[in-house]
Amino acid sequence: MPANNNERPRVVIVGCGFGGLEAARALRKADVDITLVDRTNHHLFQPLLYQVATAGLSAPAIAAPVRFLFRKQANVTTLLGEVTAIDPVQRGVLVKDGAALPYDHLIVAAGATHSYFGRDDWAAYAPGLKTLDDAFEVRRRILLAFEEAEKEVDPAKRAAWLTFVVIGGGPTGVEMAGTLAEIACETLPGEFRHIDPSGAKILLLEGGPRVLQAMPESLSESAKKQLEALGVDVRLAARVTAIDAGGLQVEPAAGEPYRIDSKCIVWAAGVAASPLGKQLAEATGAQSDRAGRIVVEPDLSLPGHPEISVIGDLASAKSYAPGKEPRPVPGVSPGAKQMGRTAAANILRRLRGEATRPFRYRDYGNLATIGRNSAVVDLTLPAGNLRFSGLFAWLFWLFAHIYFLIGFRNRIVVLIDWASAYWSSQRYARVVSNIEHRNAGVAPQPTREA
Repeated sequence: MPANNNERPRVVIVGCGFGGLEAARALRKADVDITLVDRTNHHLFQPLLYQVATAGLSAPAIAAPVRFLFRKQANVTTLLGEVTAIDPVQRGVLVKDGAALPYDHLIVAAGATHSYFGRDDWAAYAPGLKTLDDAFEVRRRILLAFEEAEKEVDPAKRAAWLTFVVIGGGPTGVEMAGTLAEIACETLPGEFRHIDPSGAKILLLEGGPRVLQAMPESLSESAKKQLEALGVDVRLAARVTAIDAGGLQVEPAAGEPYRIDSKCIVWAAGVAASPLGKQLAEATGAQSDRAGRIVVEPDLSLPGHPEISVIGDLASAKSYAPGKEPRPVPGVSPGAKQMGRTAAANILRRLRGEATRPFRYRDYGNLATIGRNSAVVDLTLPAGNLRFSGLFAWLFWLFAHIYFLIGFRNRIVVLIDWASAYWSSQRYARVVSNIEHRNAGVAPQPTREA
């Protein structure tokens, strides 16, 4: 790698998710040269990705061009590229086109991808939801399922098109299932002549004993009841053992295994660290957990490599609060943001010759929406937890997500779209391409939305 002939230290940040974005912003006044490299040209607000998948929002409403975000931060150079390897000996980041980015300090925030628990062949039949391309594909399958049902004359085949299955009872699965029920019962009725969209079956399968397992049991039960009030069939302790183009096989905790015929399945069950994590772990000798996340030091650096920090979904990190036992950090956006700020602050401490500080995660709670006027909120306050559900929780969820969106324009657009959808029950982002790929399991070419 070329030597650093400049006086300013070189900081490379891999990934412009929540962690990478916050790290770069935290270094805005630092006397360093930052190179931010990402495989896409946009920062994505993932908590609302399911809204794009269900035609509630268009892609630009929850995404912002990386170059636009850093246009006024002179010490940042943004690059579009896919990082394939990291060389800790030569201190270089290798990009897919063969370019090498030298660094003095490195922050790796490559994020996570889907985990099918060793059954990657299921991906063709049950797409997950991590990128805009994923959202476009899920939206295509949902909308075309109703179109195919409208043309189908065989009752059994029509029923398969009108059976929607969401696998995984975490926040994404709960929000997806609730929104699908709203689409079927409120958005589409009256638009078809041979089917009744409100008769569609929405199933949410969760392998554990309850949905939203990160939340208190009372809120999990409230979420389940709110989903069922929307018409969602919630099945707990239901383990999926097979998925194919025609449906899936389910093994319940009690009773005989059974099959569900469905042409539209959404995967929201498993998360695995980016493949870059495995390469980095092998190159540095760092340990990885079962999900492929890299075990980091208290200050988020790698053992033996203090110049490398790993943050966000790629890091198996713990929170070190004074007077308390270290505890794992959940894989949520507030955790990634806080890690990004901590990693940046520790780089500045190293440059000043000071000792780094351990990461401390401040838990502000969890929230999830189920549908219109339905949500659950678990806030962590100094005086204790505040837990509530229903309409007020839904309003809190709505304004919290608008507040944390990137950019004033996005906030206004989302607020207008949500207000319109609330009063009209319509979803105006119902545009799909690659309509010729109608059979489940046939992956179309990636599409881009203007």
